[in-house]
Amino acid sequence: MIKNPFVIGKYAGPEYFCDRVDETDTLRQLITNGNNVVLTSPRRIGKTDLIRHFFAQPDITKEYIPVKVDIYSTQSLYEFTSQFGKAITNAIRNRGKAWGDKFVEFLSSLRAELTFDQNGMPVWGMGIGSKTEPNITLEEIFRYIEESKKPFLIAIDEFQQITNYSNGQQVEALLRTYIQDCNNAQFIFSGSQRHLMAEMFTSAARPFFQSARLMGLPLLKPDVYEDFCIQMFRQSDKTLNPGVAPEVYSRFDGITSYMHQVMNQLYSMTPAGGVCDASSIDQAIDTIISISADAYSSILAQLPQRQRDLLIAIASEGKAQNITSGAFIKRHNLPSPSSVSTSANILLSKDLIAREEDTYLVYDRFFAQWLRNKR
Repeated sequence: MIKNPFVIGKYAGPEYFCDRVDETDTLRQLITNGNNVVLTSPRRIGKTDLIRHFFAQPDITKEYIPVKVDIYSTQSLYEFTSQFGKAITNAIRNRGKAWGDKFVEFLSSLRAELTFDQNGMPVWGMGIGSKTEPNITLEEIFRYIEESKKPFLIAIDEFQQITNYSNGQQVEALLRTYIQDCNNAQFIFSGSQRHLMAEMFTSAARPFFQSARLMGLPLLKPDVYEDFCIQMFRQSDKTLNPGVAPEVYSRFDGITSYMHQVMNQLYSMTPAGGVCDASSIDQAIDTIISISADAYSSILAQLPQRQRDLLIAIASEGKAQNITSGAFIKRHNLPSPSSVSTSANILLSKDLIAREEDTYLVYDRFFAQWLRNKR
């Protein structure tokens, strides 16, 4: 039973999922007609939840074996293969021992490193021996997919991460070969760095050129999100006044993750039979920020002074433009343009700030508010 309908960090079912009807139908049309799909949007808009929602559709689960692979934290082909193998293993665990036995049969390179649970199903393992030639294991996984009695539907989240591998170009070409030759699976390539994803799939010089259909994920419509929020409150005998959800939407630029966290807090603050109005928004945000205050303090303390000063400067402006200009540097008492540029690149690599064309902002909107509160 879900106590709070504004679910954070997981997919709880269609009744707790806001809209995306058109996007779900578009994915269905593309996938079921044999297209691979590139799904892009900024992070925290809802790509992962849309994939989970799509995978949960009855016709999709009936037709395919859905597999979601998150490679955001991977740094090499070995780590990619490990995440891929784990995801395949998890996907077939509830399909019976025969599926597990078949999988083990194909993974000759890992047979000594796979273990089995009490039901005889394989538990994924890649040890030292498999680090030297992960491409062999990857080939075996794709052979298993190709010879499966049921087709797979594989979503690879944060797919642009492979460009950061030391041998990223070779990995990109290798994966393109395997995927191109795999006739028993459809793929969704999801990514938040839209310029990298676009280059991977639209540049004639790249292996994945024109190998998938591009699909962007827009923000939820404000009125649709408000209707959803009001309905979620009403189902628990609570009232959400008109205008609350649009105000939350406006403050967080329609980014679903932050809006949902605030609505989750507002819902928890409102008793059964109670009314939630806009006067509670600041309290809800302050509560969320206070919970993470120690973590924010730790992050800030670990940054060198110049990076710390630039982070605070960007947060103070909300959306900072021309950060190497004399005006910005003077306004925030920063060092030279070259120093600011170097610090910005480091903060970008740490995912502490994000860049949208010539505009910079602190990636975590709650962290940004915490930094502004400290000034």
